[in-house]
Amino acid sequence: MAAGMLRVGLTGGIASGKTRVAEMFADLGAPVVDTDAVAREVVEPGSAGLRAVRAAFGDSVLTADGALDRRKVRELVFGDAAERARLEAILHPLIRACTLERLEGLEAPYVIVVVPLLLETDFADLVDRILVVDCPPETQIERVVARDRASRDEARAILAAQADRATRLGAADDVVDNGGTLDRTRAKVAELHARYLELARDCRGGFGHAE
Repeated sequence: MAAGMLRVGLTGGIASGKTRVAEMFADLGAPVVDTDAVAREVVEPGSAGLRAVRAAFGDSVLTADGALDRRKVRELVFGDAAERARLEAILHPLIRACTLERLEGLEAPYVIVVVPLLLETDFADLVDRILVVDCPPETQIERVVARDRASRDEARAILAAQADRATRLGAADDVVDNGGTLDRTRAKVAELHARYLELARDCRGGFGHAE
C-alpha cells in the first residue's frame, strides 16, 4: 500500500445507492474495495469461513450444492441479536483481514472502501473519512420493495435494524445526496473526487490507521 493513501469509508442505508456511487468513483479512476464482495468471498465453497458458519449453524444454512444459503442465514439472524453476534464473530475478522490485504496491495492517492455497516461495526477505524450516501427513507423503502420484492413492512424492518439516518449524517465527513437525479449525484462525486485528490496531495504520509 502506498504510504499515506487516503482511505474513504463509503456507507449508507440499504438501497441508498452505495454501489452506484462507488461505480462513479471507479469510473473516475479511484480503486474500490467493497466489503460486501469480500464477505461473499470468505464464505465461498471450500473456504474456512463457510466451514466455520456450518459448524456454528448446521447444515440448514447450506444450499443443495453446498454453498451458503444467504436467505436462510438472514432469516436466522434477523431480529435475533445473539445469533447475529455469533455470525459476526465468525465473519467480521475474516472480512477485516481480507479487506486489509486488499488495501495493502493498492497504490493510489485514495481508495473508496465500501462498508454498508461502517457505523455499526469496528470497521470505521480502518478509514480516514466517512462518506455517507443519503436519500429519504421513503425512497429507500420504495427501492427495496422494487429490488428485493419485499413488502413495505419488511423494508421498514430492515431500515429499523440499521443505524438511523440522523446517526449516519452526524458521523459523516462528506455526504452524497442520492435522492435526486443521476447527473446531480455524478456531479457531487466528481467534486469529492477532486477534493480527495487534493487531501491526498496535502496530507500524504500523514494518515495513520489502526491495523
